Amino acid sequence: MTGADHLTHPGEVLRAAYGAFAAAVREIDDERSWAPTGCTGWAARDLVFHCLTDVQRALNALHMPTDAEPDRDAVTYWADWRQQDAAGKERAAQGRRFARTVAGMFLCVGQLRELYLETVAAALHAADHVDPRQPVATQGHVLRTGDLLRTLAVEATIHHLDLGVSLAGLPGPSPEGLAEVRRTLDGLLGRPAPVPWDDAHYARAATGRTALTPAERAALGPDAPRFPLLG
Repeated sequence: MTGADHLTHPGEVLRAAYGAFAAAVREIDDERSWAPTGCTGWAARDLVFHCLTDVQRALNALHMPTDAEPDRDAVTYWADWRQQDAAGKERAAQGRRFARTVAGMFLCVGQLRELYLETVAAALHAADHVDPRQPVATQGHVLRTGDLLRTLAVEATIHHLDLGVSLAGLPGPSPEGLAEVRRTLDGLLGRPAPVPWDDAHYARAATGRTALTPAERAALGPDAPRFPLLG
């Protein structure tokens, strides 16, 4: 990751990540919407619906500023994933079932696609008109808006990789989104990854999508048991 990547405005990162994902969604027709993804148990339409709910969450947060002090930033926001208790894991499982059930209720994927695209447009419009320093609340935490936008870009980019697992020819994730994923993962690791991974493979390995090889575990040394860094 270059210094320029690190300094990219969070709104620009989100626009690139959401724009790339939207371009991929536009290519998914009804037949392809049932293809499996990198998220176990989810077809493409299920994943698109899940990402729609994330964009809706973004819209809610961007319109609900708070005076509370931030307790998370763009990196530490993800730390809770490794600390999930049994109740948290149960809620996550319920969320997976909810996404699959509701996504299947759309009579054609075009309805879901248009809802996703118009919601993304609204979220990006909102992101263009916020102070990146303003604290906002989401998922039980407070972040500055700029940090929120970066977390949204990370989620969209990782799920973009999931979407393309069995759908050949889809437009890929944005370089800005992938660079933000790397920045986040390096932050969680506490150092740049000591393995010569490209951005996409790093994202898959650090989120448990791809198993570490013995050579990669050796290179990571005492940090290997910490993988996956986030889910």
